Amino acid sequence: MSTGESVQSVAIKPFAVVFPGQGSQSVGMLRDFMSNPQVAQTFAEANEALGYDLQDVVLNGPEDKLNQTEVTQPAILTASIAAYRALRAQFPEYVPTACAGHSLGEYSALVAAEALPFADGVRLVRLRGQLMQAAVPAGTGAMMAILGLADADVVAGCAEISTPDNGVWAANFNSPGQVVISGAKDAVQRAGEFFKEKGARRCVPLAVSVPSHCPMMQSAADKLKEALAEITISEAKLQVYANVLATPVTSKDDVVDCLVRQLVGSVRWTETVQNMKAAGIEALLEVGPGKVLTGLNRKIDKSLKLANVASADDLANVQSVLQ
Repeated sequence: MSTGESVQSVAIKPFAVVFPGQGSQSVGMLRDFMSNPQVAQTFAEANEALGYDLQDVVLNGPEDKLNQTEVTQPAILTASIAAYRALRAQFPEYVPTACAGHSLGEYSALVAAEALPFADGVRLVRLRGQLMQAAVPAGTGAMMAILGLADADVVAGCAEISTPDNGVWAANFNSPGQVVISGAKDAVQRAGEFFKEKGARRCVPLAVSVPSHCPMMQSAADKLKEALAEITISEAKLQVYANVLATPVTSKDDVVDCLVRQLVGSVRWTETVQNMKAAGIEALLEVGPGKVLTGLNRKIDKSLKLANVASADDLANVQSVLQ
């Protein structure tokens, strides 16, 4: 019996696919997946769109090149869409109800929902990385994970710490008790000391070169808006939960608005997962490199069925999670 025949007679749980953001990359990611025809074709399309061999950088590095923001972003999007195409090819009857992505991953979600053409998406996130890097002088911004405090306490603390010239903001609401802050380097450092005094379990500086998801990215957001005006964005064929709303968007205007706002606004991941569950989603598949979102999703709602799709072997686990 073929895979297609086997899944047609089996009812599956309502599920969503979620796509990782920057930080999930590693040299050699998807190496054992490259023989899959959908994966190989996706990387070939990305190579053509970018004008260089992205697949070679992903497989062989060097690591410092892969970690350059303008390379990292198309690499993660390509790896994520490659894995998604492989999933859909093997299980054509498994159609997700919705999708979402964390920060950069929102672009992967839009490609999966056929709102954003893949080649345009690859070039767009390369530009996004360049704009983000150019928006803030190197060494002047920072991000830090605050563990063990309530969301509201982190928001209030950031407001208390910030000054007109040195601001810090809650950037990512990742899971209950995990909020990432972003802003001017001095303000982020002060905030870390402040939150330790307030009882934070840990305050962990992140190895990033730009302070994402805060007002310091406004110049990048303005230029991204100009670039988006030149891209053909279609009505999404799946519900795409936007980071800044934690609710689905489908229209072109809403998609563009949310992508622009995302650079300066918070990633509301905890609410996104909670809203998916409230809408009837029973399982989440993290599709693409790494397992960061699966760890967060488990902390947000332990009743959700979870799985990763980052390798050929991972495809074998999908049926057991969804049936």
